[in-house]
Amino acid sequence: MTYTIQGKNNLYELVIGCEIHAQIATESKLFSRSSTTFGNPQNSQVSFVDAAMPGMLPVMNEFAVYQAVKTGLGLNAQINLRSIFDRKNYFYADLPQGYQISQFSDPIVGIGFVEVEVPNEKHGEDKSTYKKRVGITRLHLEQDAGKSIHDQHPTLSLIDLNRCGVALMEIVSDPDITTPTEAAEYVKKIRAIVRALNTCDGDMEKGNLRCDANVSVRKVGETKLGTRCEIKNLNSTRNIVRAIEFEAARQVDILENGGSINQETRLFDAITGETRTMRSKEDAMDYRYFPDPDLPPLVITQEFIDDIKKTMPELPDAKKERYVRELGISEYDAGVLTMDADICGYFEKLIEKHEAKICLTWLTVELFGRMNKAGVSFENLKISSDDLIALLDTIKSGEISGKIAKDVMDIMFETGDTPAKIIEEKGFKQVSDVSAIEKIIDTVIANNPDKLAEYLSGKDKLFGFFVGQVMKESKGQANPNVVNEMLKEKLK
Repeated sequence: MTYTIQGKNNLYELVIGCEIHAQIATESKLFSRSSTTFGNPQNSQVSFVDAAMPGMLPVMNEFAVYQAVKTGLGLNAQINLRSIFDRKNYFYADLPQGYQISQFSDPIVGIGFVEVEVPNEKHGEDKSTYKKRVGITRLHLEQDAGKSIHDQHPTLSLIDLNRCGVALMEIVSDPDITTPTEAAEYVKKIRAIVRALNTCDGDMEKGNLRCDANVSVRKVGETKLGTRCEIKNLNSTRNIVRAIEFEAARQVDILENGGSINQETRLFDAITGETRTMRSKEDAMDYRYFPDPDLPPLVITQEFIDDIKKTMPELPDAKKERYVRELGISEYDAGVLTMDADICGYFEKLIEKHEAKICLTWLTVELFGRMNKAGVSFENLKISSDDLIALLDTIKSGEISGKIAKDVMDIMFETGDTPAKIIEEKGFKQVSDVSAIEKIIDTVIANNPDKLAEYLSGKDKLFGFFVGQVMKESKGQANPNVVNEMLKEKLK
């Protein structure tokens, strides 16, 4: 798929690379024992190491190394047995050391790749996709900086060091991405992988997974890369698309008017939909990288890597293939289910009790439909997997009909009440009593002599009319199977 931008005189194409910063799922920071819990009071999780007090030495978090290697394996990447920590020197108020401990020339994880499934950008109900392989340049470990707060004092900026020293994995892609949608799907795929591995929770709202997009344009047919601009800290896939689209158009406009692109770091304003200059982009030389003298080279063994391989869970691609092969669902639906670990886990619980295709319909059509309409995220859903299983149980047992079950789900979605409570309180229980249904059928037949005559004269399609009238009179509570069988006898 090629994404092109038409200028006044020339046609341009996009080249995109992504740098994803994923906070490692570990209870303590990369080089100290300070907690990484989100939402605690400001500056309540800061050790002497985090605050860069003189004489305080970093101590490596072994579990963070384990998580980085596990992620590298999930990215089909080379794991380096020897890696080096470097000091990346720059001054920010929220970086008390005056440098960031990172990895530069010798990262823990080397070249890898992921397969991304990208929807074709067409209108309507087209669900076709194409596959794109995106190369991984590297994954390296580094510590996060603190946070500057600018809105709590009229003249001062405040500093919160709770995040300072938090363990990050920076996952750097090759410049293989050529459309904004590919970039968004690539980030979704990385998020799905780290969540499946439980190496990062992938929460973009909390900043636990952030994306920097490197964007450049060049005339169609050229091979030389254009000057890139980096858009920092994109915190949703929607904003990734919006930011890249704006930045591409901005660069084309500059070039078409005879200007040149300055290599710089830019921020995206989600309100205006525009990027703006943050600072001129530094090259590696400006950071004065050098090996951290307080940290020896990190050396791991092949045995360490092999032990991690044994613990690897089923990854999204493998799970998707299994769903298609064993459950008989479409590639599209399998892709939707496996791109989110929480949704996938929810579905897995459903299919333990009920047939996969029924579970798929009630999850992706009924439940997702209500979520999309109400703007409710999966994290805030009030219907647990156990409650949806209980609802499907009532349909299977004949206690309520599928139609009534949709009404029950509406109430469950709003209140979080159990199906049993709703069915009892609303009197939704299905009527299977033959004598009660017979009275309703007799009434419907008596009230529609003209339709009866037409049916008896050969208009078989009117059978559905009688079924509908009986269900209407019973307020949807008559057992449809009983209604059908009794009507067949009555209408002979």
